[in-house]
Amino acid sequence: MIRIAIANQKGGVGKTTTAINIGTALAASGWRVLLIDFDPQGNCSTGLGIYQNERGASSYEVLRGDSTLVDAAIATKVPRLDLVPATVDLSGAEIELIDFEHRTHRLDAAINAAPPARWDVCIIDCPPSLGLLTINALVAARLLLVPLQCEFFALEGLSQLLQTFERIRSRFNPGLSILGVALTMYDKRNRLSEQVAQDVRACLGDVVFETIIPRNVRLSEAPSHGLPALIYDHRCSGSEAYIALARELIGRLPAPAKAA
Repeated sequence: MIRIAIANQKGGVGKTTTAINIGTALAASGWRVLLIDFDPQGNCSTGLGIYQNERGASSYEVLRGDSTLVDAAIATKVPRLDLVPATVDLSGAEIELIDFEHRTHRLDAAINAAPPARWDVCIIDCPPSLGLLTINALVAARLLLVPLQCEFFALEGLSQLLQTFERIRSRFNPGLSILGVALTMYDKRNRLSEQVAQDVRACLGDVVFETIIPRNVRLSEAPSHGLPALIYDHRCSGSEAYIALARELIGRLPAPAKAA
């Protein structure tokens, strides 16, 4: 199973929107996708139409070892897309995990215990922090996808995330690599957006995806209907961009993985 963590400690950069719509695009392409909501706010769960009263076992129980991924996974409205939802209980997990053995490897162990043929790809939607939850996600993942907002403070904190990435790779997970940086919330009417995009490409080079996700009202509206934008309005510019990003993302996967 391919494991992709979507992380950026800055909030409001499009992590959850990216997780939902990339997961939907991969599922529509025939992949069996598991999406793990690892943010205590549970926005990924809400955005897929899984509301509080429908969430039984969650990523919190999986992290504690009280539930398996298979038992916690819920089928969504999207064929071939399953979700492990999040609840507010996850907010206390970082304190609770202090007393657990191998506390940085709890999610990795849970994914390793899942049947290998159940899903083709696992996407982990991380919280906006570099705490123990995000560390668990980076230890469990093999690839890191970083959404980066096209605004003035875009690069602020990115160096800290990359330092955390290097520490995780050197200490816990030598197989972790960067899948790419996705530029989000691009406003073509704003000259600053273009300048930020140019600066990021100059700094990071080919790591940055060619596809840019624009600011789009339909992307913002879709979660309130409990639907991915790709289903809510597949013809809007935001949906078209995420479809293009998914194609580009698949093209960056290792050859054996692409054949899955």
